[in-house]
Amino acid sequence: MTASPRVLYTRETSLDVAEFKQVLIESGLGASRPVSDDKRLSDMINGSNLILTARLNQPSRRLLGVARGITDFVWCCYLSELAVSASAQGLGVGRALLKEVKQQLGPSVSLILASVPQATGFYERNGMERISDAFWFRRKH
Repeated sequence: MTASPRVLYTRETSLDVAEFKQVLIESGLGASRPVSDDKRLSDMINGSNLILTARLNQPSRRLLGVARGITDFVWCCYLSELAVSASAQGLGVGRALLKEVKQQLGPSVSLILASVPQATGFYERNGMERISDAFWFRRKH
């Protein structure tokens, strides 16, 4: 767990669906996530085994950002979301969440993600390499 005067970064075992949905919407990722389907959002949270949060370090503990991943903790981790509320973007919250993910996983675990086009520069600036030989079957809905 890492703390700053304003933001607390921690690993959580679960996440409230309403908070998760709000950060997805505020971050812009809501456009590509099923934010109108609480059951699916709940299943996404429950299917994750790595949830790191950035919360306002005040009694409200308002959620500012979330990194949600699926990993075996020894070989690879798929980071399915790195979402930061628009009000906290540009403050280093995304960078700190990415750093915390790497710290939780350690140096022997690969971190893999699919970026939205407008975030590719962020990942490159934070030392991630583009990969050319990646493939996927797109979801139907």
